[in-house]
Amino acid sequence: MKVLVTGGAGFIGSHLVDALVARGDAVTVLDDLSTGRRENLATAGGDVRLDVGSVADLDAVTRAVEGCEVVFHLAAVASVQRTVEAPIDTSAVNLGGSLHVLEAARAAGARRVVFAGSAAAYGDNPALPLRESETPRPLSPYAIEKLASEQYMRVWSQLYGLETVTLRFFNVFGPRQDPSSPYSGVISIFVDRLQAGRPATIYGDGGQTRDFVYVADVVRANLLAASVPEASGRTFNVARGEETSVRELYDTLRRLIGGGPEPILAEPRAGDIRHSRADIAAARQVLGFEPAHTVEEGLARLLASTAARRA
Repeated sequence: MKVLVTGGAGFIGSHLVDALVARGDAVTVLDDLSTGRRENLATAGGDVRLDVGSVADLDAVTRAVEGCEVVFHLAAVASVQRTVEAPIDTSAVNLGGSLHVLEAARAAGARRVVFAGSAAAYGDNPALPLRESETPRPLSPYAIEKLASEQYMRVWSQLYGLETVTLRFFNVFGPRQDPSSPYSGVISIFVDRLQAGRPATIYGDGGQTRDFVYVADVVRANLLAASVPEASGRTFNVARGEETSVRELYDTLRRLIGGGPEPILAEPRAGDIRHSRADIAAARQVLGFEPAHTVEEGLARLLASTAARRA
């Protein structure tokens, strides 16, 4: 099968590309390399075509999607802060890019588009565990852009018969997540600091919780979303369905590494959500999705990967 992965040189996208190539698919990647890296595609071998371009460019998307049966749309400006600072620019990628993907896929006769949505759509909704039926409460331009893209996906499925599936990712972690980026996940930052023997900063008391999910499980969810007929037109949470505190993460990493300094505690950040947990019943029932990696197992794999890379 021929597939397109937008944002395929990035953290999650490159892991998805590896899985697609491993099963024998012909993969095209469209990535502007603003945060993605060519080296992230090295493990996939020579079976990947990389088109350097942005989803904000309709012509680039049109060229990349030609002949593809499935499109995995992961390209985005993933920084909430960046969307706050430059909402018009980021909307051209996060929202306009989604519309470009849908229209190019429809024109090319693609069967299905799988979209990387975000748990940011829920905002500070306290109704845990969060179900897909909960009223969205976006708190940033990023969340609005992702939520509006979801609606494009749903309507394009209804209006034009293009199969679409939205996956709302919660807190994804794993190898290739860049700890040097100010927008990186807390886990990659903790790993980078602790492996260097330096303390990391925890904002607040560390009791805030998130639903962390290992990147290999997210990849599995994408593969299922591309193939299950009943998934079309729907939105699914992708998570473990469990809460882990930030302090628990830090202490687990210290134990796995074999020691390390106590964290630096700083004032809580304004707007931080205290608790988050997904209900993944719909993904289980419809997609057959079951997270295979515990948080600790994922952390151990991440540590092994970063140690090997440094060596």
